[in-house]
Amino acid sequence: MTLANATVQSGQHDPPGSPRSRQGRQTPRINRSVGTWFLVLPALIPILILSVGPLLYGVALAFTDAQSGRTRSTQWVGGLNFQDLLHDTLFWDSFRIGLVWAVGVTVPQFLLALGLALLLNQNLRMRWLARALAIIPWAMPEVVVGIMWRLVYNPDAGVLNETIRDLGLGDGRDWLTGLATALPAVIVVGVWAGMPQTTVALLAGLQNTPHELHEAAALDGAGAWRRFRTVTWPALRPVALAITALNFIWNFNSFALVYVLTNGGPGGRTRLPMLFAYEEAFRYGQFGYAAAMGCVMVAVISVVLAFHLVGRLRGGEDQ
Repeated sequence: MTLANATVQSGQHDPPGSPRSRQGRQTPRINRSVGTWFLVLPALIPILILSVGPLLYGVALAFTDAQSGRTRSTQWVGGLNFQDLLHDTLFWDSFRIGLVWAVGVTVPQFLLALGLALLLNQNLRMRWLARALAIIPWAMPEVVVGIMWRLVYNPDAGVLNETIRDLGLGDGRDWLTGLATALPAVIVVGVWAGMPQTTVALLAGLQNTPHELHEAAALDGAGAWRRFRTVTWPALRPVALAITALNFIWNFNSFALVYVLTNGGPGGRTRLPMLFAYEEAFRYGQFGYAAAMGCVMVAVISVVLAFHLVGRLRGGEDQ
């Protein structure tokens, strides 16, 4: 018997749990794990440097008295900034405005986008052109959108007031500087600017719904509303939950659009939490206090994400 044959035969009689068999199975698994991390690192390193690192630095900054233009070193103050936030009525007013803004933009945005997605999913003539036109606001930078809508809302020569005058409905008004109209006017712009990505996401979900299910429901005598409730919506629900949670987070963190439109005015009626933190940091130089505001906003977003994940998990269990 040759040495090679003896080796093969001895390997055939090794029990499955022997050290030799375990070693033979573990080596490829370790190599695969190292190879996986090697492939993930190019994407993971920028996230750690550009996202996780600044986030941790901001959290640490919230527990200091960091200010701009100081000659002495920054001191650790513990939770003093958070204690001041509890009694800062201006911050909580901006927080309330931010929630009104986020809900006021997210809900109409979803409903209008759902209707537009259902329309674009139909077999219409020139559907490709309608889909291209529907995503134009998405392709425009927020600064450009803000400037364009400032022209629309212009009290003297704006399109909106000119239309009101032509229809004989009055002389128009100054939409962005009125205490009662500033926030609703900005919400309209937010809905218009953010509706395309919601439409695209919902349209993709609709196109993934099997057409055979609709045909079967129609043969059973189900109307349009019943088909939507029993066939379309269950298939669209995961996409709807995901895009709604993301929209709420994006809208709550809005900055550029409102900054260009109103700069937080009039009288702070459109001062969102991100605008308030920006002013504290770069207008008044209170970096530590602004970082504490950022931590509170991150906590709110984390709660929203937690509810979203719980909803997704429950949805998975129901299925």
